[in-house]
Amino acid sequence: MRLIYLLLAACPSAFGHIEMRKPYPFKSKFDPENKSNDVDYSMTTPLNADGSNFPCKGYHHTKTFRATANYTAGHSYSLELAGSATHGGGSCQISLSVDNGTSFQVIKSIMGGCPLTQSYIFTIPDTVPSGKGLLAWTWFNLFGNREMYMNCAPVIITGSTSRLSNHILPKMFEANIGNGCKTVEGRETVFTSPGNDVIYGGKITAGSPPVPKC
Repeated sequence: MRLIYLLLAACPSAFGHIEMRKPYPFKSKFDPENKSNDVDYSMTTPLNADGSNFPCKGYHHTKTFRATANYTAGHSYSLELAGSATHGGGSCQISLSVDNGTSFQVIKSIMGGCPLTQSYIFTIPDTVPSGKGLLAWTWFNLFGNREMYMNCAPVIITGSTSRLSNHILPKMFEANIGNGCKTVEGRETVFTSPGNDVIYGGKITAGSPPVPKC
């Protein structure tokens, strides 16, 4: 079975990896407002190994902000994925930035078995300030090259109970982008600070120690 996953990893263009379908990320082929010359047809590729296009492949700087979703703080919504090459699963996070990508805070962690399911429910915390934001989906695959996948969607948040931009949520996990932290091939990533909204899958439980420790 492991050989099959390694073969899939060797042929990424044939299977397409995974990408966020909704909310529509920057330059998404699923967004009906995007013209063909403004679509990234390689949306499923990982971030550069040197981190040069982290975060969001840099699209948050090169594209005019146009919200593709409107969220109310305290309410729950669905994030949908598309694609078939799951590389055995792995671990994912859903995070928010309210400072145009300078920092991202985790609002949901799926440790183990992600993205074997292609839709996840997340809640916008009451502490997230109203205004423009970036909703990010990140993924660390179980088998294949050590990579970090990331798609970002421009969103609007309303109805917050907080006016603070530095809301208290865990920092998004970052690895495999030249920052000195690398995930372990064949081991599901266990985030050091996954936050309060966590789904456990694969071989991961609430008592699993962090992997990697960085």
